Amino acid sequence: MAIHAMVDIETLGTKEDAVILTVGGVKFDPYTDKDPYDRFLMAIDIDEQTANGRVVDEGTLEWWGTQPAEIQEEAFCEEGRVSVDEFCKTFTKWLVGCDKKWAQGPRFDYGILEHFYAQFGYHKNWFYWQEQDARTLFSLVPGDPRKNLEGVQEGHHSAVEDAVVQAKAVQKCFKHFNINEW
Repeated sequence: MAIHAMVDIETLGTKEDAVILTVGGVKFDPYTDKDPYDRFLMAIDIDEQTANGRVVDEGTLEWWGTQPAEIQEEAFCEEGRVSVDEFCKTFTKWLVGCDKKWAQGPRFDYGILEHFYAQFGYHKNWFYWQEQDARTLFSLVPGDPRKNLEGVQEGHHSAVEDAVVQAKAVQKCFKHFNINEW
């Protein structure tokens, strides 16, 4: 069984030094239609990040104010936030054994995470060649493969729910192209 990871992050900006609110992910086998598993969701301490130079973009903060209350609650809830150290150690361990690391535009998600790891002095445990771009894959099939997925609904900026939708859409694309190995 292939083990791929789909990661989605929610941030307070679009540049590499943006504060990271939450990191969500799932593991999945792209060659099957089995449900993604081993959900990962962590919220990182915002104050620790800003005290160390991570940036809050005011326009992005205003945009978050337009999102549904339940999504704002997940993104901004103070309860359960973890330190940078705990996040980096836990996320690094969670990625072990994943052949490919997907994101919908990896230069955003993995680019920000890579800068985050470097800024705080942690070694990232993935290589650039493992990063896969779901957005490009989705553009190759007719219609949006994220729509009308059985048993899932779009997370609307819920990091873990967006990761589930994106992983299922990758599976749908692999099936469309009859990809059985890679």
